[in-house]
Amino acid sequence: MKVLITGAAGFIGSTTAHALLDRGDVVVGIDNLNDYYDVTLKQARLDRLLTRENFEFHKVDIADAQSFTDAYASSAPDRIIHLAAQAGVRYSLENPQAYVDANVTGFLNVLEAARHHGTDHLVYASTSSVYGAHENMPFSVHDGVDHPVSLYAATKKSNELMAHTYAHLFQIPCTGLRFFTVYGPWGRPDMALFLFTRKILAGEPIDVFNHGHHTRDFTYVDDIVEGIVRACDKIATADPAWDPKTPDPATSAAPYRLYNIGSNNPVNLSRYIEVLEETLGIEAQKNLLPLQPGDVPDTFANVDDLIRDVGYRPETPIEFGIAEFVKWYKTYYEVEDVAHNLT
Repeated sequence: MKVLITGAAGFIGSTTAHALLDRGDVVVGIDNLNDYYDVTLKQARLDRLLTRENFEFHKVDIADAQSFTDAYASSAPDRIIHLAAQAGVRYSLENPQAYVDANVTGFLNVLEAARHHGTDHLVYASTSSVYGAHENMPFSVHDGVDHPVSLYAATKKSNELMAHTYAHLFQIPCTGLRFFTVYGPWGRPDMALFLFTRKILAGEPIDVFNHGHHTRDFTYVDDIVEGIVRACDKIATADPAWDPKTPDPATSAAPYRLYNIGSNNPVNLSRYIEVLEETLGIEAQKNLLPLQPGDVPDTFANVDDLIRDVGYRPETPIEFGIAEFVKWYKTYYEVEDVAHNLT
């Protein structure tokens, strides 16, 4: 199978590409290598992929309709895993236009390419952020999500609506995956684990928002990728039981599905930091701060549908996942082990 992955030099995209190549698929990678965070890290991820057989790469911005369409048409993929996006809740307060360009215009170009050049299945990344002000735990894809609290969340919710429209009008099978706080080796520098590790090793204080009291459904990247691959293999179909009088947001009379993809095991941020301190052998200096605008206090994924439909089983505890990240971080950045005993 030939799979096109947008965002192939990204954290989740590159890990997904390796997983597909490992099982014998052909992977076409698309990425614009923008400078939202360290381009050197993106290039390092890409360099690892470029050594693999059956991988080809196109440096393309998905917001550039012609360039993306040309790359798509020449590659003729069987399926699409769309992971390219402008990510990050907090940055959306500073540069909202970047989110419209990448997440709305870019996604429209992906849908149009699938419409005019065909695909067996489009799998795309959504986010737990779409739940916004929702507090009915655990978060379920069968509940409405009409109260986003960040522009990032609003753009990803728009992706779900756009995908349904194309599934309905053009019978393009579309599956959306709402990711919950992904972490692990080769992760993003703007994510909490990366920031905390860098600052603790440098002897700098870490900013702990909401005084460390909020919880997150931290999900190890290998578990996320397993879910992506399994979802890609199961082509979305129409739900014969879908009732327009009591519409289920997660399914449709069109070939359309939505799933949560998380660990199904929320962890308090304070505990997450504690495990990192134990792994590093260094106690963090903490700046305790209030909850930031756009953030939500808690996330908790109900993943029953993904378990039922594709056999998804998240299994990685944070103790293992954080240790694997720290091991990678120290190797990649050539950090000497300067750990001290915690008192």
